[in-house]
Amino acid sequence: MTEKEEHAIILDYLPYGYPMGGKMMPIAQAVGEKTLALLELIPRRGVTLVQKEKVYIGAEKRDKIYYIAGRLPCDKLTETAKIQLQEFITGVVAEQNKKFLDFFNNAQAINTRLHQIELLPGFGKKHMQEILKERKNKPFESFEDIKERISSIPDPRKAIEKRLFEELTERQRFYLFVK
Repeated sequence: MTEKEEHAIILDYLPYGYPMGGKMMPIAQAVGEKTLALLELIPRRGVTLVQKEKVYIGAEKRDKIYYIAGRLPCDKLTETAKIQLQEFITGVVAEQNKKFLDFFNNAQAINTRLHQIELLPGFGKKHMQEILKERKNKPFESFEDIKERISSIPDPRKAIEKRLFEELTERQRFYLFVK
């Protein structure tokens, strides 16, 4: 069963809809708080939304959102929404530090030629092998711990943030963090 989203964070609010969109209907671009799904939300009449605002989109009566128009195609993301998404992701990685640290401690091979760690921007076979070797000795305790124990490794926190952003804004063959 897929997890139902209760709240979304507004990335951008277009009071007159999309330019060249035809319909002059207000629309909000948002990201689901739990599933990180990109969504298009239609606000109730007379409601103005602001960036970073948390809105209720659950099954009960919604005060600000009339309905969820559907998933937001990544090619429709506005530049403003991309900037807000980047900030949101930084916050998510900071808040869910343990989840992303567990990724480094538990990542598996996808197939015989590719490992999950190699999907992180800047991480190749060499870094992946060093991570696997180090975590056998002792699980990583923090991103700083990874940086201390493995020389010349790209910043693991930044790599996770970058990968999350890529998974949300571009089509991927494999997804690590976004369903």
